[in-house]
Amino acid sequence: MCGLSVEQYRFFGENGYLRVEGLIGNEELQALDRHSMALACNEVDLNGLPVEARNEGTSPADMEDKYFRFIQFHKHLELHERYMLHGRVLDVLAQLIGPDVMAMQSMLFLKPPGQTGQAYHQDSFYIKTFPDTLCGAWIAIDDCDEENGCMGFVAGSNNEPIHQEVGAPENREAFNENLTEIQGVDESREVMAKAKAGDVVFFHGHLIHRSRQNRSADRFRRAYVCHYANARSYTEWGGGNSAHILARGQTHLEYAEPRFVEYDPLA
Repeated sequence: MCGLSVEQYRFFGENGYLRVEGLIGNEELQALDRHSMALACNEVDLNGLPVEARNEGTSPADMEDKYFRFIQFHKHLELHERYMLHGRVLDVLAQLIGPDVMAMQSMLFLKPPGQTGQAYHQDSFYIKTFPDTLCGAWIAIDDCDEENGCMGFVAGSNNEPIHQEVGAPENREAFNENLTEIQGVDESREVMAKAKAGDVVFFHGHLIHRSRQNRSADRFRRAYVCHYANARSYTEWGGGNSAHILARGQTHLEYAEPRFVEYDPLA
């Protein structure tokens, strides 16, 4: 059991994020490292699954120019589901959002040098739960800092309502075409979410955040990011509650079973 201190719990409530150092062990991290590079080199049979990439080449030059996002692959690949249901990650989530945890979304990001980032946004704008209990868990596969495009959090914005987003202006750096932008953000409140490989950064669904451009010469910024909510929250997102895994505890709502991992949510 990975127990949080009172100070950590209070910090999350006040600031909307919490970095837990070394939550993913070295051997587990190496497995994620090998898998992500195998995906990038087209060495994993994806059987036609959709992948977002800037090019299809596998030469060293092409590799440096790639940007992959593997979304919802926990429905198709065992490793993605296994890390989505990682025991120590769920231990922390159970303390932050309650003992009943629903696993909803997975995204593997492979961000090469030069790749842009994402606009300011709140995840609960897109993934709505009732009550609103959404929480992200961001597993750092590489060390990440301002140079290679770490996330930036507007500390304390978790205590603000969901803001209306508008189209991103053309003169701002690094916006993903699928995201709109929250305008008028007080950037003086932004905290750079630096992390070491193996750290996990948890962040509230209302937290305003963005990611920066990878300005490094030769460093990837890879991360496996999953979103969760209290399993007793109702959602219509992604097919509704029946499409999402009961990862921990119990619920009165419908839920999905894991597809690959033998797992007891009450264990």
